[in-house]
Amino acid sequence: MSNVTSLNAADAAPAPLMSKLEMTELVMAAKFAKGLSWKEISEAAGMSDVFVVSACLGQNTLPKEAAAKVAAVLGLGNRTKDVEIALQLPPKKGQGAETVSKDPLIYRFFEITYVYGDTIKELIHEEFGDGIMSAIDFDLKVERVANPKGDRVQVTMSGKFLPYNQW
Repeated sequence: MSNVTSLNAADAAPAPLMSKLEMTELVMAAKFAKGLSWKEISEAAGMSDVFVVSACLGQNTLPKEAAAKVAAVLGLGNRTKDVEIALQLPPKKGQGAETVSKDPLIYRFFEITYVYGDTIKELIHEEFGDGIMSAIDFDLKVERVANPKGDRVQVTMSGKFLPYNQW
């Protein structure tokens, strides 16, 4: 549980806020129990599936309206308000992440970075100059692309280019 507290209107005593981990566990359990897809949940929120999933996994925050819609569609009973609030709290991004994930799918992204990271960096620098791609002003899309050899996963990342200052 977080040490941050909110005022409970019923008794005006501080109450501990739900942790991001507890929120994620409740969201995942409700998603499974109701047979909902991330697409259905994100459509209810009126936001992209990538961002909504990230918030539900504790890595981003949702605006108040979207958080209320997500909590409502999940049907969390007396925990609805707790999840709604937790979805709005700023996260500690990447805090629970392993240095290198053991999950095969996530590990592949590390592997892609190991193999192609320098290549991507060189191509970005050649096209834009010395700088970085923002992960704040950023979009991500995951799509299925039909292919005769087997469907392919297409991951598209789009981040604002941020040039380094020179002084």
